[in-house]
Amino acid sequence: MSEHTPQHPNPHPDPTADTGPLAEVDPTAIDLVAGDPPVPLTVWRTAHTLGDAGRSIGTRLAGRLIAAYSRPGEAVVDITADHALTQACAAGARRHHPAWFTDTSSLIIGPATVAPSAGTTGDAEPGEQDDLPEMGAWFGDDLTDPQLHPPTDTPTDNALQQATSLVVACWPLHEHAAANRVRLAWLLTACAALLQPGGCLILVVTVPVGTTASPEDFSGVVQAAAGVGLGYLQHLVAVTADTDGDAFVYHVTDEELLTLTTTDQRWQMAHLRIHADLMVFSRSQSRAPRGRGGREGGGRRG
Repeated sequence: MSEHTPQHPNPHPDPTADTGPLAEVDPTAIDLVAGDPPVPLTVWRTAHTLGDAGRSIGTRLAGRLIAAYSRPGEAVVDITADHALTQACAAGARRHHPAWFTDTSSLIIGPATVAPSAGTTGDAEPGEQDDLPEMGAWFGDDLTDPQLHPPTDTPTDNALQQATSLVVACWPLHEHAAANRVRLAWLLTACAALLQPGGCLILVVTVPVGTTASPEDFSGVVQAAAGVGLGYLQHLVAVTADTDGDAFVYHVTDEELLTLTTTDQRWQMAHLRIHADLMVFSRSQSRAPRGRGGREGGGRRG
C-alpha cells in the first residue's frame, strides 16, 4: 500500500485560482537576480538621442547614472573608452575625472575635466539636451538640489582617496580574457581606495562590435568585488528602445534591414540587443572586505 495520500483532480476548482502556465512561478523572484541575498533588478527606459551613435553610454543613461549615484560637487571617475560621462557631469555639476588603462593594464586617473563655459553644451549635438528631462524629474530634488548638497572645493591630488562617489567602466575591460582579469584586479584595487562609504562602482556590460550577445556568468566578477569590500547592490537593465506608454517600441534601421538579407547574418540580426546590463557594486560602510556574508549574486544575464 502506498504511504502517500492519493491525489485526485478537484472536480470543483476555485474559479479565482490561477491555473495558467505561470501559476507555479514565484512572483517574488521576477525582479531579482539570484544570489545570497538576491539582488534587485531594475529596468530603466533610456531611449537613444540623435547624438548617441558610436557612444559607449547614451546621453540619457549617462545623465541618469550620475543623478542616481552621485550628488553635485562630488567626484565621478569615468573609465569608459570615450569618457561618455563628461557632458552629464558638467550638466550636473559633478567633478568629472577621466581615467584609462595603460598598455600594461595599470589604471591612470586624470585631473578634473574643465567644465564648458556658460551657455555652451560641450560636445553635445545641437538640440540633444533639449529633449532630456531635468534630473529632478527622474529622481527628485533630494539628489539634485544644490542647496542641500553644495559643491565642494576642487580636489587635490590625493582628495579622491575615500572620497569618490561613483566609478563607471564598460565591461569587458579588455577583449582578451587574460588582460581583462588583470584590468579587473587593478580596477577593484583602485575602487577599494577611491570610493567613499556608500560609493558605487558600475560596470556597463557592452557587446563588442561584430559579436552576438549571449548569456554571461558574472559570478567571478561578483566574488572578486566582494574580496575588496564591494557588495553587489543592484542590477540595472537600461532599455534603449523608445516607449509608447508601458510598451517598448523598436524601429529597425536601414542598415539592419540590409543585413537581414545576408543569409549568414539573418539569425544574428533576428535577436538584436536593445538594452545594456549594468552591475552596481557599493562600498560598504565598513572598510573590511566582505566574506561569505557578502552578496553572491551574478547569475547569467542575456
